[in-house]
Amino acid sequence: MTNTSRTLPAIPDRPTVDGLDEVWVTRWERDGVYRFDRTRPRAEVYSIDTPPPTVSGSLHVGHVFSYTHTDVVARYQRMRGKAVFYPMGWDDNGLPTERRVQNHFGVRCDPSLPYEPGFEPPAGGRSAKDQLPVSRRNFIELCERLTTEDERAFEELWRRLGLSVDWSHGYQTIDATARRVSQRAFLRNLARGEAYLAEAPTLWDVTFRTAVAQAELEDRERPGAYHDLVFSRVGGGEPLLISTTRPELLPACVAVVVHPDDARYAGIVGSSVRTPLFGVDVPVVAHRLADPEKGTGAAMICTFGDTTDVTWWRELALPTRPVVGRDGRLLRDVPPWLDDAAGRAAYEQLAGATVHTARQRVAELLRSSGGLVGEPRPITHPVKFYEKGDRPLEIVTTRQWYIRNGGRDEELRAALLKRGRELRWHPEHMRVRYENWVGGLNGDWLISRQRFFGVPIPLWYPLDDSGAPVYDTPIVPDEAALPVDPSSDAPPGYTEAQRGAPGGFTGDPDVMDTWATSSLTPQIAGGWGSDDDLFARVFPMDLRPQAHEIIRTWLFASVVRAHLEQGVLPWRHAAISGWILDPDRKKMSKSAGNVVTPLDLLEQYGSDGVRYWAASGRPGADTAFDPGQMKIGRRLAMKVLNVSRFVLGLGPVADDAEVTAPLDRAVLAALDLTVAAATRALDDYDHTRALEVTERFFWDFCDDYVELVKARAYGDAGDDAGAASARAALRRALSVQLRLFAPFLPFVTEEVWSWWRDGSVHLAPWPVAEGVDAAEAELFTTASALIGAVRKAKTEAQLSLRTDVPRAVARVRPADAEAAAALLDDVRAAGRVAVLDVRPDPGADVVTVTLG
Repeated sequence: MTNTSRTLPAIPDRPTVDGLDEVWVTRWERDGVYRFDRTRPRAEVYSIDTPPPTVSGSLHVGHVFSYTHTDVVARYQRMRGKAVFYPMGWDDNGLPTERRVQNHFGVRCDPSLPYEPGFEPPAGGRSAKDQLPVSRRNFIELCERLTTEDERAFEELWRRLGLSVDWSHGYQTIDATARRVSQRAFLRNLARGEAYLAEAPTLWDVTFRTAVAQAELEDRERPGAYHDLVFSRVGGGEPLLISTTRPELLPACVAVVVHPDDARYAGIVGSSVRTPLFGVDVPVVAHRLADPEKGTGAAMICTFGDTTDVTWWRELALPTRPVVGRDGRLLRDVPPWLDDAAGRAAYEQLAGATVHTARQRVAELLRSSGGLVGEPRPITHPVKFYEKGDRPLEIVTTRQWYIRNGGRDEELRAALLKRGRELRWHPEHMRVRYENWVGGLNGDWLISRQRFFGVPIPLWYPLDDSGAPVYDTPIVPDEAALPVDPSSDAPPGYTEAQRGAPGGFTGDPDVMDTWATSSLTPQIAGGWGSDDDLFARVFPMDLRPQAHEIIRTWLFASVVRAHLEQGVLPWRHAAISGWILDPDRKKMSKSAGNVVTPLDLLEQYGSDGVRYWAASGRPGADTAFDPGQMKIGRRLAMKVLNVSRFVLGLGPVADDAEVTAPLDRAVLAALDLTVAAATRALDDYDHTRALEVTERFFWDFCDDYVELVKARAYGDAGDDAGAASARAALRRALSVQLRLFAPFLPFVTEEVWSWWRDGSVHLAPWPVAEGVDAAEAELFTTASALIGAVRKAKTEAQLSLRTDVPRAVARVRPADAEAAAALLDDVRAAGRVAVLDVRPDPGADVVTVTLG
């Protein structure tokens, strides 16, 4: 049994923390210590929706930080008797992997090329401008090859860190299981009307040539300039001055907007003005979103410069006049609405230019034509970027797939807000981020992406007699056929020969956003649709651990999918971790180039030392990267080894040996209070508090109690009953403390446990507080104060702590006098004081000792 002690401990002569990780990782795997017991009923299972790390290079210390927090929870729940379902996934689809493959192998995907069996990438790679085009299938094979290598390295590091994952339960967000689950969920969304296809203005990354969802945006401060443009009044009148930071969109202007309460423009709402340079007449309209304080108070509405343009265009039913293509360049053909010869000539100078170049050329043309007043006024303003992109987003009209998420449905929004209130957040204040995000949604979830390495949209479209797709009647596969790839699989009822032919079919070319798959990690890991028995035992899951910046993406999207499909929350608790900050208090991230890779840290400080630093970071709080804390953690692990060696080296102690001495009973009472506090903290997902109270007691135990009872435990005083009591208390306290530390310091606690007990400490029962009276523990506090006062007196007298002194006087509060008298033998022996008198002193706030 795991809690059975052996008569003679097997204690190494020179115990060390070095090399413990390699020893115990191997044994844990061999013995199946962390294997999930799927015979247990749901009530006895604790399931974790482990974040699948993005496989696009290497792990950094931020991963170590947050995944340690999750592992502490897993280990604690396992010791509480739960069968812990703790899988590990790999998030290997999407843009990060594509970009890494392009850079690593020097290739780029060209779907028009045929598949080349046995293809090998160019030796040594190629520059970004000289990447070799390869077929989509070849490109995907390279993605799979590289992610497999990365995943192997990731797993090795996770094992060394001591993650108690059941490695037999693993998945990839691009493997067949994940594709099947993702496509199945999508088809069910489609059948219920929750997924729909729409042609609409879309946020577009011109570098990656793909649509981007609202949740993937970030604002970045960028330099810009206000250009004051002169719009003439149709029919005469004073010209209208309009300020814009995007003069290159002038040919896309469809209206001028002012605020309905702006008295300056009240008389011209409903009239028309003419655009400078291009000579297009556009109406003057009123809308509440126009800002009278911004620029001149009158703004161009272009299709499309920003999301406000989209709102105006939709709510005011304006025409669409796009001029920016998917490549981020102005369209090469002159738009048909430019019917003025001068306007067409002006546009010809912009055709095919990048947005940046077109902006400069328009400014020059306006300057020479008199359409620009003064010089552009430099500003700095927030610009929308794709979170993984390097160039500002454009808005282009495209056909995309969406899933309803409450952005345009108040009833669904209210239901999802209610789900957020049902979820138990740790820390609680993180719920505000969820509510702010859901409350601020302005559209449904765009899930289609124009990329290659992802889960395909599982649909085909029939072609009419002219060969045009009929999007209104998609061809849907049977669920039993999933996963499918419409780019290479023919739909039911068709043959491959009919692909692209009139009357035949075409496959949907897009893949799903990576969040559309990652939002289903509870269903993927739990075997939804493929292992119903497992799914019933683990879903809804107990815990979703994750970082706070992806509450709006991963957490919210997961809530949406489970709400729509299963009608429940996907988990009961959400544990939110903060960021790791560099010495400049900036977030550590790969993109910022300030990350620290963990392997050297694990080698220098040991896995337990690094885990100690990680567990010291409070839930939800940003934490500084601090090797000094890792050094403290290593020192703590060494102290565990050394004090355990002392305790276990005192000789055999029966498991049922009695603890009789007052001090011994007091230290166990104090330990009981520590168990209660640590248990409360871990039940509340506050790992830092649990570590704090455990460590505080441990150092008091080592510095005070062990020193106080050392002579008695050795039998120096000739008190056999007292010696037996001390040894029993020391053993019992050691057993409890090893279990308290086990979730945090798994290697050193397992090492010591193996010296004297069978089985694994990580399968031993968590210590249970007996609910002792706090007053019973006060004797230990008094004892610590007495020995501390003796040490202080010696230090002030410039004596070594090992110096024998003939006499000392301790002054204590009268209420503590009786307790102090009961401790005299142990204090005298530990303090090397021949005679110690205890004198009650009504004026004593603290214990003091005077020598001589």
